[in-house]
Amino acid sequence: MNQSMWHTGGPNAAHIQELAVFFGLLLGTIFVIVVAVALLSIRRRHRGIEQEPLEGSHQPSAGTEHRLRTTVGIASGVTVVILFGLTILSVSVGKAVSASVAPAGNLSVEVTGAQWWWKVRYLNDDPSRVLLTANEIHIPAGRPIAIRGLADDVIHSFWVPGLQGKRDLIPGRITLEWLQADRPGEYRGQCAEFCGLQHAHMAFWIVSESPDQFNKWMDNQLQPSIEPVDDDTKRGQSIFLKSGCVLCHSIRGTDASAQIGPDLTHFGSRKTIAAGTLPNTKGNLAGWIADPQNIKPGTHMATVPIQPAEMQPLIDYLESLK
Repeated sequence: MNQSMWHTGGPNAAHIQELAVFFGLLLGTIFVIVVAVALLSIRRRHRGIEQEPLEGSHQPSAGTEHRLRTTVGIASGVTVVILFGLTILSVSVGKAVSASVAPAGNLSVEVTGAQWWWKVRYLNDDPSRVLLTANEIHIPAGRPIAIRGLADDVIHSFWVPGLQGKRDLIPGRITLEWLQADRPGEYRGQCAEFCGLQHAHMAFWIVSESPDQFNKWMDNQLQPSIEPVDDDTKRGQSIFLKSGCVLCHSIRGTDASAQIGPDLTHFGSRKTIAAGTLPNTKGNLAGWIADPQNIKPGTHMATVPIQPAEMQPLIDYLESLK
């Protein structure tokens, strides 16, 4: 799992890492110098008391006063220069990584934060190429990606430490930023703004792939759901369409078309369920459907009454949606 600013995968995260390293080295060096000077002063003062105990007042000479004033003045000036320099450097890096306009040739992805999952929509001038998915963002390596951020309910924060800094998503506002992965890999993202009970379980994945692999993924995701090929998955589809699941979820190619919860058209191809809470396995999916509040207390996922004999066909059907 890659969720660290120290394991950068793109230019914006690299700028943030370089700034952090520079700040750490410079301020660490200043700290060591200050401590060393303080210890040296204490030692000299202690030695002076032992050799020549003070009796009455002892005024420093005019030369000593001048040297002290000069030293303090120089130290104050250097401090001001360093602070101004760090401020300018920090602002310049922040301005670079928070630019709202992506370089040419970008791919536009709309990300909407909701309690507690991520709605992902790939934008395109061709309506037939607009893709809706959830909690997992695939991108081509080496290509800038424009992120259009929104929030459905409360303030969320879109954060991928390995690729980009934090960006708050505020209801009623649209935020714009861009990111890029220099090479194929997987980068875990997280909501970085406390947004309710399950804030900690609001993760997502960015999967960077070669351009050819990304195009294959996109073409597959744009297709309607896979039709059941055996009696078990056919029964599972029937159970899904007759249950309360259709009130919140959609599966393209079927009568399920609700937009409240994540689109499940290609659910079986995703890495996790419940916004990164659990790996996408049949066992975890069964537990999630049977009692979502036990796994993610406070979630808006409804507890749908599924009979024990219906659970396995339903799970087989959902997991077949690759």
